[in-house]
Amino acid sequence: MSVTDRLSQKTALVTGATSNIGQAVASALAAEGAHVAVSGRNKERGEDVVAAIRAAGGRADFVPADLDGSADASRALAAEARRVLGGRVDILVNSAGIYPMHTTPDTDEELFDRIIGVNVKAPFFLTAALAPAMAEAGGGAVINLGSWIVRLGVPVSPVYSASKGAVETLTRAWAAEFGPRGVRVNTISPGVVHPPLPASADAHPGDVMMNGTPAGGHGLPDAIGRAAVYLASDDAAFVHGTVLDVDGGRTTAAVIAP
Repeated sequence: MSVTDRLSQKTALVTGATSNIGQAVASALAAEGAHVAVSGRNKERGEDVVAAIRAAGGRADFVPADLDGSADASRALAAEARRVLGGRVDILVNSAGIYPMHTTPDTDEELFDRIIGVNVKAPFFLTAALAPAMAEAGGGAVINLGSWIVRLGVPVSPVYSASKGAVETLTRAWAAEFGPRGVRVNTISPGVVHPPLPASADAHPGDVMMNGTPAGGHGLPDAIGRAAVYLASDDAAFVHGTVLDVDGGRTTAAVIAP
């Protein structure tokens, strides 16, 4: 990671930033000069992410949070992130989420509420705590993480699919609500994305879903990080309320083998 100045005057809060997509987004924003609050539940992993960013010349601090869906948890994170970042948050990336495998018959009320709490309520109340302050400060960017599974039905994880559908709908509603006040709100919709696996490891269970796509396989977290940098930067100044598919073509094209 080499640090540039594309986002050098910006601060950013990235939730779920201790692994995979969230970690890549935090690192990418820091590489463009943003001061990043790396948030997650695991202190050791969070501090490792911060150490890697700092070693590359970036600015980052770990802010622990367990975003269980309660308004209090989201508001507490917003307040602590503002404190750590010098009083303001310019960029919010709602990356934290859970994806328990489930079918409709085996989903009890507790699991249903947990998925909706973490994936919908937590970013809702975090955005509610931060977007108005962004507007008062002159502008900002909110980037949500969606999923290709919203628009291509699969026979597992229906509540997860519904939760990400809600995130896409909130994105458009927030763009209408906060866009006129200078806060751009957009969603990145990843396909199957994960770091490279060791040669001895079993295949990732989601990789089969990328067969028959133009990309022909899973994506790497860095691809989502680069997309987040674009949406956070002035390059996307005219982009509001959109869903940016970074999914290897999963939802848009099918490759037919001869």
